[in-house]
Amino acid sequence: MKKEKLQFLIFIGLLINSSLASTAEHHSGHNRTAGSGGDSVKTCLKPHVSKFLPAHLATVAPGSEFSFVAFNIHKPENISATVKKIPIPLTAEYKNPFYVVKGKLPPQLKNTAARIDIKVSGKSSHCETENGWLVKIAE
Repeated sequence: MKKEKLQFLIFIGLLINSSLASTAEHHSGHNRTAGSGGDSVKTCLKPHVSKFLPAHLATVAPGSEFSFVAFNIHKPENISATVKKIPIPLTAEYKNPFYVVKGKLPPQLKNTAARIDIKVSGKSSHCETENGWLVKIAE
């Protein structure tokens, strides 16, 4: 009698464990692909900014122009720049497959170091990029 009860409990334990593993695999929401039912997980190609001019730690004059290249950008309006928290107007020119983005340092910044902060906003937070570089502004 005891042997039968033990076999029954082991069988139930294995059945429950198998059921829980199957539920976790199918309902976790991870690794879902399009067409598998429910919402599909959309991926993005993360924006990338590089080729900063003037170079990092270069000494420049107040009001100098700066530029960088932006890849994987759908709308240049989603690119913003600040220097010491001052918003900088930008222009962007499309050069297949990237944008050349330009701006000017604030003329009131003199004899200081400043970081040019670049942010590219996406439709979701995992599709955003932030980058930048430091320049020395002399008089």
